[in-house]
Amino acid sequence: MTKLDLTASGPDLTEALVNISSVSGTEEKLADKVEKALSAYGHLKVFRHGNTVVARTDLGRAERVVIAGHLDTVPLNDNLPARRADGLIHGLGACDMKGGVAVALRLAAGLDEPNRDVTYVFYDCEEIEAERNGLFKLTRSNPELLEGVFAVVMEPSNAVVEAGCQGTMRIEVTTRGERAHSARSWMGSNAIHAAGEVLARLAAYVPRRVPIDGLEYREGLNAVAITGGVAGNVVPDLCTVTINYRFAPSRSEAEAEAHLREVFEGYDVVVTDSAPGGLPGLERPAAAAFLQVVGGEPQPKFGWTDVARFTLLGVPAVNYGPGDPLYAHKQDEFVPEAEIELCEQRLRSWLTGRA
Repeated sequence: MTKLDLTASGPDLTEALVNISSVSGTEEKLADKVEKALSAYGHLKVFRHGNTVVARTDLGRAERVVIAGHLDTVPLNDNLPARRADGLIHGLGACDMKGGVAVALRLAAGLDEPNRDVTYVFYDCEEIEAERNGLFKLTRSNPELLEGVFAVVMEPSNAVVEAGCQGTMRIEVTTRGERAHSARSWMGSNAIHAAGEVLARLAAYVPRRVPIDGLEYREGLNAVAITGGVAGNVVPDLCTVTINYRFAPSRSEAEAEAHLREVFEGYDVVVTDSAPGGLPGLERPAAAAFLQVVGGEPQPKFGWTDVARFTLLGVPAVNYGPGDPLYAHKQDEFVPEAEIELCEQRLRSWLTGRA
């Protein structure tokens, strides 16, 4: 098995990682290589849980921080092997998020005396259903491996700090009627027509803007699907509107559900999916030190990421990594080589206290 060379440059290591296919559920080959490469470094204690690899320093430092990145990608879209041109690395997972994984691997290998103890987590199945997510599984099996005062999730963020994340909840609002022949519609009650009031409430809804730690999180409430109908000549007796609510991380899942039930009072509401938001925790000393080194103005994260899993463990977290998230999952996704090097340099400065 060809070894991963963790002394290669960040861009070269990114290219090597991209060329090891690791579509969600098939990460074993890459996890094996990551485990073997990290195990060669005596300053790291390496653990394996399924296809998740954890490497930790144990230097007795006053603080411990966590740096995490997922190994998996979305399915292949005629975008392997990697291609390099004009300072960009193109290929499946280059942006989301093998550039970030390369940064974390080089830090793990190269920093044998960091100023904080560091836990590096390389996990599987982030791109698919939550119960298969390797980080989620660790929170259940070995939460002590994720303890720390602060965490950095290497999601692509254009090398800008995106703090916390929105919570997300999906509900189904169902209207009911009575079937009838469409030629004699007065004999029934049209459930699709009844859904008009649900859509009207959505159209009139004014989402909140919520300030947290100096950042403004914008909420959103949107219909994302509508189903109903029996046949071309039948008045339907059932219609379901699927609605997605993105809420500020200061609101709990229970509070989000209560809010939606209030908005759609009088209707049958069923929660089908839910995940909490992640608080930014920018007031923590480790976070403040991180921001001081990284520079720039932190932004709120619009979307859900695994920083929320750290919030549930009481660990504030941010998203910070190379690549433009708008190119994640696209056939032409890419990551700039300069951003890989910049992210590594800044994280290295944070963990060593040296520019």
